[in-house]
Amino acid sequence: MLRLYDSRLSGNAWKVRVTLDLAKGAAAEPAFRAKSRFARVPVLELEDGRTIVESVAIMLYLAEGSPLLPDDRYLRAEVTGWLTFEQADLLRALALPRFYNMRGIADQMKSRIADFQEGAYVALAKLDDWLATHDWLVDNRYTIADIGMFGYVAMAPQGGYDMERFPAIGAWLGRVKAQPGWVPLVDEG
Repeated sequence: MLRLYDSRLSGNAWKVRVTLDLAKGAAAEPAFRAKSRFARVPVLELEDGRTIVESVAIMLYLAEGSPLLPDDRYLRAEVTGWLTFEQADLLRALALPRFYNMRGIADQMKSRIADFQEGAYVALAKLDDWLATHDWLVDNRYTIADIGMFGYVAMAPQGGYDMERFPAIGAWLGRVKAQPGWVPLVDEG
């Protein structure tokens, strides 16, 4: 049996839950640090006890052989490119302002948030430009590239981002939410 260690509030853990369809992810246990060399979620424990850490590695592992990950080497590289873009250009810049708002310290962190937003708005514009001419990130279909990109982009307004500036991203978010098996980050009911 696979065992997922995650947090319901983590965008990276959400990506894995959607890929695996584990909406009822497990809570961290005392032995968690032994399972996660980076001491953070998500962690996927395999049947034999080995663990896979980091959302992108887990998604690639779980999507192998499914329609969510193309068989073609070039298209797989395109998926990896988008997943890398999200991790390098967007993740921290979108996640930390959200975290600061959730913790009630956004006013104290205004300067840092402004720095994050400066870079993130450039990256979001690149994403919006792509989505203005493509329904999906790779191969004209829903892949783990879309799942990987979705989490923190969808939560960007919680970090103070003005997402009205990006109509193509808004339309794409709607397409992702309409996919079978879509799971919200936090229960909405």
